[in-house]
Amino acid sequence: MKSQKNGIKDETKILIMLAFFSISMGLWNNFRQLWLESNNMNVSQISNLLSIGTFISAILIFISAKSLKLNKIKGFITGCLLINSINMFLLFLINGTGNLNLINICIILNIVLEKFVIISIYPLITTIQKNETIYSKRKLVEYLFRDVGILIGGIFIGKTIFNLNIDYNICLSISLTFMLIATVIIANIKIKCSNKKSEISFKYILKDKILLIYLIYYFIGQIAMNIGLGLKMLMLTNQLNFTPSRATNYLLIIGLIADVIGILVLKYFTFKNDYLNIFIKFGIRLILYLIAFLSNNIIIAILAISWSILISTSYENKTDGIYINRVDTKHQLFFSDMRFVVGIFGESLGLLFAGFVFQYGVRYILGLSSLLIIPQILLAYKLINMRNKEKLK
Repeated sequence: MKSQKNGIKDETKILIMLAFFSISMGLWNNFRQLWLESNNMNVSQISNLLSIGTFISAILIFISAKSLKLNKIKGFITGCLLINSINMFLLFLINGTGNLNLINICIILNIVLEKFVIISIYPLITTIQKNETIYSKRKLVEYLFRDVGILIGGIFIGKTIFNLNIDYNICLSISLTFMLIATVIIANIKIKCSNKKSEISFKYILKDKILLIYLIYYFIGQIAMNIGLGLKMLMLTNQLNFTPSRATNYLLIIGLIADVIGILVLKYFTFKNDYLNIFIKFGIRLILYLIAFLSNNIIIAILAISWSILISTSYENKTDGIYINRVDTKHQLFFSDMRFVVGIFGESLGLLFAGFVFQYGVRYILGLSSLLIIPQILLAYKLINMRNKEKLK
């Protein structure tokens, strides 16, 4: 009974750390594109930089998967948070200096370290508890407090407090504060884990056709998602004529509603029919994207973007959690790393494609994204069919 209480307590501490990290990430990521633009970078340069950062992340995650042990994950997360804090402080100092080479290096490091933290949190939690509900809970904490970070940015951006103008760089310093708090929290958590390495076996993934197809489906889904929403802040401000403050408030309101919807869906509206769950998650998005492309109507485009964000936190227990928890515990860390590597490659390509079509307008961004959503849905339905057949055996 005592160990169970300690387990619950440790799990809560990890989620609290995740909350502070997500506030930092939500605040900074919301303004990072505009911060780069204020440092004389154009949209093409920004999309290429973000794409390169995510691509490098995938390579480094793959390399680290071969050597990271379960009992080292907590220390690994702590180190990433600490280094990222120092890196963000350096970004704060070099703002407006025109040193684009150093800015590029720091932004790439920032992206890499954020990805490392994100991929490591759930494997750490699985050493305490592992099920579809805790997976969704971990995701909802990330989404909710990311939106709290956006809220903080929306409240302060453009304001003058004690003769200090709150600009993108001040928002970066506020984000740094929350990153440091997350670092202190994780450093003070004591978790006993096995010192064995995660078993590295591509054969394990290759022989399980469901896991293999899931990774392909996830890869395509990440490309589609990041084409449509990867440059959303620039899309709102540069193409849909939102002010930075209005765009922040819009993303905040939509994001908070999405968090509420995600909680309600998890509790009340996850249907037994997974085909229906997938249609609600991706099918409606596809329809709205196609209508926005064909009509070239700004209002419909905003509606399509809004729906995509609103549904983003819902049904992840069915679209991802059910496959992640299918993996044996001894392979969990390796599979989680491989999943993120695949996803980050998809994110990198999505950002790259988004940069290519950005100049043509929102219509073509959503149109290109819809082309990838079609195979994503088909693969999702194939996975459901395979799981159903597996149950009948």
